This record gives sequence, C-alpha cells and structure tokens, in this order.
Amino acid sequence: MTTVIEDDVIGARLVAAGKISPTDVDKALAFQQEMGKPMIGAATPNALRSASGRLGAVLVRMGALSEDALLPHLSAQTDISLLASDELPNSAEVAEAVTFLALTNSWWQGREAIPFMRANQLLIAAKDPLDRELNELVAHAAGKQSFRSFQFCWARSNDVARLTQMLRDTERGSRRVGNLGDANYLRELAEEAPVIEFVNNVLAQAVDERASDIHIEPGEREFEVRLRVDGVLQTRMARPRDGFDAIASRVKLISGLDIAERRLPQDGRITTRVSGVEMDIRVSAIPGVHGESLVLRLLPKERADLSLASLGMSPDILKAFQEILKQPNGIVLVTGPTGSGKSTTLYSALSAINDRSLKIVTVEDPVEYRMSGITQIQTHSDIGYTFARALRSILRHDPDVIMIGEIRDAETAEIAIQSALTGHLVLATIHTNDAPSAFTRLLEMGIEPFLLATSVRAVLAQRLVRKLDPKKSSPVATPRWLGEEFASLAKRYPDAMPSKASLMAPASGSDDAASYR
Repeated sequence: MTTVIEDDVIGARLVAAGKISPTDVDKALAFQQEMGKPMIGAATPNALRSASGRLGAVLVRMGALSEDALLPHLSAQTDISLLASDELPNSAEVAEAVTFLALTNSWWQGREAIPFMRANQLLIAAKDPLDRELNELVAHAAGKQSFRSFQFCWARSNDVARLTQMLRDTERGSRRVGNLGDANYLRELAEEAPVIEFVNNVLAQAVDERASDIHIEPGEREFEVRLRVDGVLQTRMARPRDGFDAIASRVKLISGLDIAERRLPQDGRITTRVSGVEMDIRVSAIPGVHGESLVLRLLPKERADLSLASLGMSPDILKAFQEILKQPNGIVLVTGPTGSGKSTTLYSALSAINDRSLKIVTVEDPVEYRMSGITQIQTHSDIGYTFARALRSILRHDPDVIMIGEIRDAETAEIAIQSALTGHLVLATIHTNDAPSAFTRLLEMGIEPFLLATSVRAVLAQRLVRKLDPKKSSPVATPRWLGEEFASLAKRYPDAMPSKASLMAPASGSDDAASYR
C-alpha cells in the first residue's frame, strides 16, 4: 500500500521544527497551484506520481530549505527509512538486484530509483518512494520471482545520481566484458576516432622525444604509457583502465595481431610514417593479470647520423675501432644491455666502410635501418629461416663483410667464428653486460678458446649516456669526493681530461626528463 503525504501535515512539521516559516508554506502552496498540481492528499495517480509538485519538493526548489533538512521529516512521517550517503550499495549489490527483478536499466534510470540486495533483502533507493506506479511494478516483478518482501527507502538526489551512474557503468562494463572475445566488437572499438587519435598522439610523442620503446601497461584501476628515452623508462601518462581495451585493440589491429586473442603472447609489426619519419615498429603483446602488456620498439627506417664520429667515443677508442674495421677478416663484437645502442654502432661501422668496393650482407631480426649499397636480410623464424640458416646461404653469396644482428645460440656463434676464420669481416652484437663477459658467453655456447683467440679482433662494451640540454641545465658545486676522483683521473690520464669542466644538473624548476636531449 502506498503511503500518502498530506501537505498540511508536512508543512506543519517543518514550521514546528523551525525549518521554514508559515509564509514559506503559503508561497509553496501558491506555487503548486500555478503548476497545476493538486495536493498530494488528493487520490489521483498524477498527484501521487509527481514528486516535483509536492510541497516539500517545491520548498526545496524555492530555496526555503535544503533536501537534507526535508528528508528526515519525510522519513519520519512516512515511516520509510532514509538511505545514508555512507551506506550506498556497491556495484555487485546493484547488479544482483537488477538481474533478479528483470527490469531494464533505462526503466530504473527513468524512475530515479535503484534496486539493490543486502543481507538477502531487496531494497529500492528512490528519490520518490511514493511513486504508485513504481511500487506496483516492483511488486509485480518481485512477485514473479516469488519474492514478495521488499522495502523502499528515501535517497538524496546526489546519491540517486551516483547510483544511476553506477548502474550505467555496470551495464557498460558487462557489455564490454561480454563482447571482449568478439573480434567485430573489438574492431569497432579500435576504429573509434578518439582511440585512433590517442594511439597516433602516443606514437608522435615517442618520436619527438627520440624514444626507443613505448610501454602500454594495464593496472587494476588505470593504465600507464611509459617511454624509454636514452635507456631510461619514464612515465608519460596514466589513464582510467576502462579505456585500455580499445587502445590495445587499436595497436593489435594495425600491427596485424589477432585482436580477440588475449591469452597467448603475440608479435607483430607496423610500417608507418610518424611526424614525417618512416618507421618500422615491432609490437609485442604479453598477457598479464590485468590485461595485455604492450611494448612497441620504434625503428626509424633511415638515420641521418649513422657515423662513428656521432657515437661519442673517446678519440683513442675511435681511432682503434676505425683501424680494426680496415681488417679483412676477424670478428668484432659489440655488447651491452638491451637499448644501449649496439645496433646503431654496427650500422655506423657499416656506413664507415661502405665504399662500394665491398660486398656487405646483413642478417637481422628485424632490419632496423635501410642502407643503400648493402644487402639486408630479414630472418623469419616462424618458417625456419633462422640466423644460422641465413648465414649458411650468405657464405655462398661472396660476401666481404657480414653483419649479424645478434648471436643468440651456439649454431649462430659457430658459423660466425668460422666465417671470421675464412676471410670475412664479421660484425655482431651479443647480450652481455661487459666486454670480458662476451668471451664467457661464447665459451658457454661451446666455442673453443683457441678459435676465439684467433678470430676475435675486438669487443666493444657500451652504454647510453644522457646529455643535458644546455638551455635547461645550470652549473652546480662539485662534491669533494667527485673532485678528488677527477684529480686522480687527471694524474693517470692527463691527455684525456678536459682543461676546464663544470658539473651541470637540470635547472631549478625544469622537468628532469625534459632536461636531457
């Protein structure tokens, strides 16, 4: 049975409580008549259904009292409890009740009412719990489920709005989760204009900052975009987790990956132009507990600065390296961690000796930079075209210089050493942290020590060193320990030390990451 509020009763209660004056009641009643709304005491459906025409609602609209002041009195008069703002239901409680009653989300939103289950009790938080049609339909829906016990409660407008938004989010999340395995749905997400713009902007920012890698990593509540610049991983932005699946689908779509497959690792690639630069982008997708982690390796197809002089070597090392590259045979190894510039060093070496008098062949995965006058070969391990297999075929191609993108296994190492011993100059990278460890690694692969002693011309270990932008840095005082260290080095290597040097640091107020170039 629906409770009826008598306007004169609620008006008297509010006046007695000192919340409003009798004049306020008179003005509200006059306003009701202008609105054409009969008193709530009249037994007409329209009057019962319209909360906006009730005296209390009119008083709130007039500014005579607040909703917080009104609702406790309505709760006391109607014997309908008031839902406290700190006791709002969670999404699971709402979803359970919505599913149970089988009424559409739009219907609940239109009635400004939200059902929820708590302690096995069906409750309906409503802005107008006296809505007769709302009462009747809820009773009918609950009765169909043989659940006849339920209670309404008053809810503040702000709380109803929060619960309505929760209902929308629950519906959107259910639809999204239910369709994440649907390739067509994911493709639609990936083709939305904001998603395309976001991915394009991330790529452009990475190219502008000379990043080598882009990391897009989902978390429980948000996902992060991080860029590796000069070997250092730096967070660039964080966004709500809800948008991640569309972003991931976009990246997977343009890189040729299966957008519906989220359980297995996948590798793909993108060839595109970003900020006027032709790019090859390697994409790696790995499933994690919060979703797929995406890493994009950025590889410009052409580099204008592929010269040994641009690498920052000291004069004595540069001279020795240039002399080694003039040798007709032997193997030169460049070592260092991932992202330390090993490939750039090898390409610079090739550029230095590429005078059209030599046959130069490279084996890479992938081909990072395109160079004229050089035969560059891309391996394809998925069809069995590995480094070792490619090297065997290259030896029949009359090469003078062979560049190997990476010595990964014993077979590749063995062929590389044999090539160096049979009249070829071999340049290769190998993953170790320092130069001596390169020998240890090759020995572990089964290469005989005497073969290494005969074939290896040089091992170059390197790191990327960030350079401060002079415009965004300022001199700082040199710590005593550092001054003593420089003094010691100056005595040991007087020719290598600069005549005058200042210790610089990012300028005050400058972004640390932006202070380097």
